[in-house]
Order: sequence, then C-alpha cells, then structure tokens
Amino acid sequence: MQPIVILRNLGKSFAGVRALDRAQFDLLPGEVHALMGENGAGKSTLMKVLAGVYRKDSGEIEFDGRPVDIESPRAAQALGIGIIHQELNLMNHLSAAQNIFIGREPRGALGLFVDEEAMRREAQRIFERMNLRLDPRTPVGELTVAKQQMVEIAKALSFDSRVLIMDEPTAALNNEEVADLFRIIGQLKSQGVAIVYISHKMDELQRIADRVTVMRDGQYIATVPMATTPMDTLIAMMVGRQLAEVENDFPDTSGHEIVLEARGITRGAMVRDASFVLRKGEILGFAGLMGAGRTELARAVFGADALDAGEVFVNGRKVSIRSPEDAVSHGIGYLSEDRKHFGLATGMDVETNIALASMKRFLSLGFFVDQAAIEAEGRRYVKQLAIKTPSGRQQVRLLSGGNQQKIVIAKWLLRDCSVLFFDEPTRGIDVGAKAEIYKLLHTLAAEGKAIAIISSELPEILRMSHRVLVMCEGRITGELAGREATQEKIMQLATRRQATADAAMPS
Repeated sequence: MQPIVILRNLGKSFAGVRALDRAQFDLLPGEVHALMGENGAGKSTLMKVLAGVYRKDSGEIEFDGRPVDIESPRAAQALGIGIIHQELNLMNHLSAAQNIFIGREPRGALGLFVDEEAMRREAQRIFERMNLRLDPRTPVGELTVAKQQMVEIAKALSFDSRVLIMDEPTAALNNEEVADLFRIIGQLKSQGVAIVYISHKMDELQRIADRVTVMRDGQYIATVPMATTPMDTLIAMMVGRQLAEVENDFPDTSGHEIVLEARGITRGAMVRDASFVLRKGEILGFAGLMGAGRTELARAVFGADALDAGEVFVNGRKVSIRSPEDAVSHGIGYLSEDRKHFGLATGMDVETNIALASMKRFLSLGFFVDQAAIEAEGRRYVKQLAIKTPSGRQQVRLLSGGNQQKIVIAKWLLRDCSVLFFDEPTRGIDVGAKAEIYKLLHTLAAEGKAIAIISSELPEILRMSHRVLVMCEGRITGELAGREATQEKIMQLATRRQATADAAMPS
C-alpha cells in the first residue's frame, strides 16, 4: 500500500536548539500510527511541521505521492490534514458550535450574516456522531476540560480530514469518553482516514495502534508493529536506557505526626463534608472518577476556592485560609493539574519561575531585585532536579512537559513548603520523566515532606501511595492502606454513590 504521507530527513531548530534532526515518518491510509518518545523527543514538533504550524528548515514532505511544501495550517487543511493539539485552542467566550466553525461559518442567502441555526445543526450532527451529549450553544468557558477536549476533536472532524493528528487526545478524558473516542477512530479507519496518535499511555496504544514509530532527541529510532513489540522494548528505544524502578515498600506512617488536618470541608455540590489527615513523610493518594471532587477538595483547602463549611489545622493549630497566599504562609504548596495556566509563567525564564513564589526574599529595600541571588537559586535547583535546559535564562514554554513540572516543584521547594499537593503530577509526561518524578516524590517524603497526590491513573496511585483515600460525588467513601489497595477495591469505592456508615474514616 502506498503511504499517504512520507516525511524524509526533516530538520527544525528553535533558538539554536535542534528539535528535529533528520527525522522521518510515513503513514498509510486507514491505519493508526502511534508516535512515541520522551517529552522533548520531537514528536509534536514533527507533527506540527506536517500540519503547517511550523516551517521545516530542511527535508522533504510527500503527500499522496507528490512533493508538497506546507506553508501554513490553512495549506495543511486544504490537503486534508487536521490536528488536535495537546494544548486546548478554544475561545472561551464563544459557543461550542462557533469554536468548531470559526473562520468558516455558514452564511445566509445573501452571504452577509452567519446562519447560526445551520451552524448549530451541523455541530449537533458531529456531536451525535461522537455520541456526545452537549448543547452546541453552550459557551466553551462553561465546559469541563474533558468536554472542551471533545470540542477540539469535533473541530478536527469537521474538516473531513484524510489525515488526522491526535496529540495526547485523551489526557483529560474519562474511561467512557475514551471509549467514545476509540469508537470514532474505528469509524474513521474504516473510511480510510489515516491517524497519527501521540500518547504516553501504553495501554491505549496497545488497544488502538497498528504501527509505532519511536523518536529520541529529535531523531528517528525505529518503526515496528504494535501487536508484536513488547512494551519493554519500546520503552528501551524511547529512553535509550533501562528505567530504575521505584520500589514502594509502603512504610508505616501511622505514627508520624499530623501536619495537615481538614475537617468537614464543604464546597458547593462538588465537596461535601470531607475530612482527612496528612502526616509527615507520607504520600497520601486521592483516587476517584472524573468529577468526584478531588481537585475541588484540594483547591478548597489551599484557599483557591472559598469554603462553605469546614476547618483546617496545620501542625495541630486551627488556621484561617481564605486565599492561596494564606495557604503558602502556612507552608502549603499546590501544583495544579493545569501547570501552564496556574503553575508557570511560560513566557518567562526558568530562574524567574523558580523564584516566583519566594520573590519577597529576593527584594532589597522592598523593590530592588537581587538578580544574582535568583540566578544562583535557579542553578541550584536546575542541578538538584536535573532540569534539562540550555540555561536558566531559557523561556519555560520551550521546555518539555516533564521539565516544566520539575520547575513547578522547584518553585515550591524553594518556598520550603512542608505540605505539597500534586494534582495529576505526571499528566502529559513521558515514561522516562514519570520515573524521575516518582523518584523525586519519594525522596521528598523521605525528607519529611507531607505529600498528597491526585491522579486519574490507578497504577500511579497504587505505586506511590502509603494510604489511598477514595472519593465519589464529593464525599470520601473509603480509605485503603497502601499494602491492601487494589484497582478493584478503589473502583468499588469510587462508584459508591454515598459514604456508608461502615466506610473507613481517615485515621
């Protein structure tokens, strides 16, 4: 079968950093071709060249058997190439239908006015094809992250693309939504649509991919059949090394002093009468399905959202936390699941981001910034956390997701927080960077930090947690010790609609 896309010897650099180095890739009609590699391997850059987001510096592109030069996203769309970006690219004040058809809205008879009803009907048709219950008139800003991601997918499908690039499309989707997406992908395959699927989720790739191409450091490593290639082989090709396993022997932390206690936390309908304790040197996992209230509970304790009821105690003393600033003053740090919007100033450099939460200590006479001290602390944490960056002056937006996450961690370590909430700590991070984050969290716990992690990945919760609290519909429905926790037990508690009288309470 003749490939619909062939990429040969592609090169691309940014600010002197080589992102692609003689990269290659081919794509067959009607296949799902996975693209794998650590963050920073060049996967997204390669696909953005194909989608016209970036112009290649060198190399050749063939589409449908003829050479092409894809100068812009519009040129890619004209060829039949669509892309679903990892980062959401929506306008929150516009409706779902308006976002899907922006720039190509259907017009009325005279061509002067947008035919809103026709646009709504067409958006509804796409949603029905996706088995998605969503009013096309709903402003995108009112949707959950998962629903916003589905709007992005609908936008790409609206182009009737012959090639569809999906960059981490399930990062914010629950199991039911992932199943719907895979059903759609199956339909597109049967229609001859070629799909590039970028993901770090090995189980997804095993279920859906026909072939897989591995990249490392901007270079092509190999293309192999998915069904017959062991995961260990793929991981070894990705990272170029054997990953050291972090062994969790689940040490008993029940006797450790309580650093943080939350009693009866209530916040709207999302958090209802939730109580828990967090001890020095332990990792406490929060598990549950999407919408269970885990993030909302953490945000309420951190002061990002106002409490309707409840109390917070730090080191046995009741404290008033009405804002994140109050929380930080009591030694509580929060690493948001959306690090690029709430954890980083992506247009600023590495050193400045590390210093952001501690900026007062770098001020002389109240307004002179000690830049030398900021640079020194930046160098210290870049070395300590093995952050891969050309220099401390590099803009954060140019770094990989794993390195961005390390910068957020460095920010709170510099602030010397004794309590750290990690919300989806490895979302969008490759297996190599995940292993490094896991090792770092265990090191922090061993040093006495009290850590709470919220994760939608049950293997991550089971691997990391000394204790697991499970939430359902805003309530804590049970607690499991790390040694006894299993996916089955967690799912039983995660689907329990109300906390029962015999549910284990936080100890």
